[in-house]
Amino acid sequence: MTIWCVEDDAGVRDIEIYALNTAGFEARGFESGTEFLRSLETERPDLVILDIMLPGIDGVELLKRLKATPDTCLLPVIMATAKGQEYDKVHSLDIGADDYLVKPFGMLEMVSRVKAVLRRCAAATAEMLRAGGLQMNLAEHTVTADGERVTLTYKEYELLRLLMSRPGAVFTRDQLFSSVWGSDYVGETRTLDMHIHTLRQKLGKYGELIETIRNVGYRMEAEK
Repeated sequence: MTIWCVEDDAGVRDIEIYALNTAGFEARGFESGTEFLRSLETERPDLVILDIMLPGIDGVELLKRLKATPDTCLLPVIMATAKGQEYDKVHSLDIGADDYLVKPFGMLEMVSRVKAVLRRCAAATAEMLRAGGLQMNLAEHTVTADGERVTLTYKEYELLRLLMSRPGAVFTRDQLFSSVWGSDYVGETRTLDMHIHTLRQKLGKYGELIETIRNVGYRMEAEK
């Protein structure tokens, strides 16, 4: 597991990295938000410890950018707030931070909170299906595209759930009919195609991820 620490105080940053490395994590430090964002263009950590008081782009603005971007909106973030800054703490949680640490904090507490957030996020990930910015929350029975809620009928939802559960796998028309309508379904043979057509429209640009396999059925591409 890789943990990134965004902290402008070199002394604090070094101690955080040492404590995390000692706990078995691979830790890396950044002294500014600009440096952090630059590295995010090519790499992804498993969790970020983000200080609010940073030169240039502050921690709250960085958090907003992370949560507004499909590729990083689910990245776990622990905010480091100054003692007594109640507004910063609440505001960070409202924006989407997973937890917070109040300075000065102990390294054992930091490691404990990192482990707790990673456990929670691992459990949540098991209940999510994703294809790019398209996300399906199995526990809440909801679908979002780039963070925007997509309203689906029950059968549209079930079709999408099957396709997203095995990206790249081809589902025959018979498999989809049997799974969604039941093996004893008697009705219009174009029903499946009509539902897929409507589903694609509702998903917007992500509708292109549902590929027609001629004379066979459909499949969901992993990315587009």
